[in-house]
Amino acid sequence: MQMDINSDLGESLGAWTMGDDAAMLDIVTSANVACGFHAGDPAGILATLRAAGARGVAVGAHVAYPDLVGFGRRNMDIASGDLQAAVIYQIGALQGLARAAGVRVAYVKPHGALYNTIAHDERQARDVIAAVRAVDPGLALVVLAGSPLAGWAAGAGLRVVAEAFADRGYTPQGTLVSRREPGAVLHDADLVARRMLRLAREGVVEAVDGSLARVQADSICVHGDSPGAVAMAAAVRRALEQAGVALRPFTERSPA
Repeated sequence: MQMDINSDLGESLGAWTMGDDAAMLDIVTSANVACGFHAGDPAGILATLRAAGARGVAVGAHVAYPDLVGFGRRNMDIASGDLQAAVIYQIGALQGLARAAGVRVAYVKPHGALYNTIAHDERQARDVIAAVRAVDPGLALVVLAGSPLAGWAAGAGLRVVAEAFADRGYTPQGTLVSRREPGAVLHDADLVARRMLRLAREGVVEAVDGSLARVQADSICVHGDSPGAVAMAAAVRRALEQAGVALRPFTERSPA
């Protein structure tokens, strides 16, 4: 058994601090680094990239809608040309900073509302796919496990990495519970760790109604901005390691 643990990092902006990047980088194997559209400033992003490189953590572009005020969590009906250009711009900006930090951008993971929208909205999904391919068709795309996006991206020739969320509740259908609903965000580190160990072993996660939802994932995300994120990520890593699950970036594995 092997698994990747990722987190959304580089999201501090000026005097506003978001999460504990240094602590999380000692735990995760992949870092989704903000590109400035939903969070992050150039100096902070560069520092996070350098810290990731020093620890051997894989780096991906955490692209988003242009929504600093809403932290990228507001839905946008954005024109295809604008969306494609925005994604290309963000990947390119992170690649430049990464080159200066001596690391390589290996994958793309959309953030927030963009992530949730393209999981099911084919038009915007194909815009993001086209943008990734335009920059580098060798970049992997991290997607919500079991979503239609996985098929669209694979059909376009991209490497697809299916993702599960440690700190989010699941519906019986294997989709995420809306943040507007009870049970959407989990806070008990030990409970989260047990859930993710079962995911790694059996490919299932307990849904909000107590049933078991089938979730096949290559990577587990712990949100860096969640309360107790460091403790939660550490508990997940500890549980997986103690069970003999090998932890390494998905970028180091051969595509299926």
